[in-house]
Amino acid sequence: MTARYREIAAELREKIESGHYPPGGNLPGYGELTSAYGVGRGVVRSALSLLEADGLIQVVKKRGIIVRHGTMRLRTPRGTLVKRNVATSSPGYTFPPASGQEVWKHHIKPQASFEPLNDPRIAGLLGVPVGSRLMRRFRVTGPVSEPPFQINISWIHPRGVEDIPEMASQTPAPGDWLYRLERAGHWPISWTEIHRARMPTAEEAALLQIPSILPVLEIVRVGTSGGDGKPIEVTEYIVASDRVETVHVLHRDEPAQAPWPDDETNE
Repeated sequence: MTARYREIAAELREKIESGHYPPGGNLPGYGELTSAYGVGRGVVRSALSLLEADGLIQVVKKRGIIVRHGTMRLRTPRGTLVKRNVATSSPGYTFPPASGQEVWKHHIKPQASFEPLNDPRIAGLLGVPVGSRLMRRFRVTGPVSEPPFQINISWIHPRGVEDIPEMASQTPAPGDWLYRLERAGHWPISWTEIHRARMPTAEEAALLQIPSILPVLEIVRVGTSGGDGKPIEVTEYIVASDRVETVHVLHRDEPAQAPWPDDETNE
């Protein structure tokens, strides 16, 4: 027999997905829900916890139970294709999962400053000593008319800043600073990504407007200069897990190219 809280969660989920409770709107409060379903507050709390864990709602102090805007754009595929951005008049690149025609906006004022890089993992990938003061670009972005999609933090190697003194400037095109690095002698930059799931920090959850119990996908992108073959930038993306899914083409290892000669399926 299905637990009552799961039945309530399923009914509320259906109403959210059908638009009965639209993104940005409120679900009924605890008191109204307990009366409507004839259950105790603990049962309602368990039902809402399921919806919150799936990223459908967020319980906000003094605002109530909010239907998340994330339900508008669930699991955008993140492939492996880097595109030239054509949504603006300035040159630049668009990385997965955005399309080259999609216009994204900043949800906070873009930041660029010299900061100490204290993360040993990022420092190692960039090939600099821990604690080095590097150019750090901080952005919170997402498609126009949608809530924040991702946090992205870029660390630029000192030789890149030396080549591009105006690295802190901001132009309308995404990825314009990478384009400028390539023009300065680092063409072509190649990228490798490292993905892992983790729980967000309190600051990350607030910036992404997600529940603190919703996991995030952390993507660390390492850009290698085509000029000298060394890392020139490392960018960390933090994306709510309910907003994206990764898509990869699998390749066969050499021994898996064909069936073994004595494989019965080959007879």
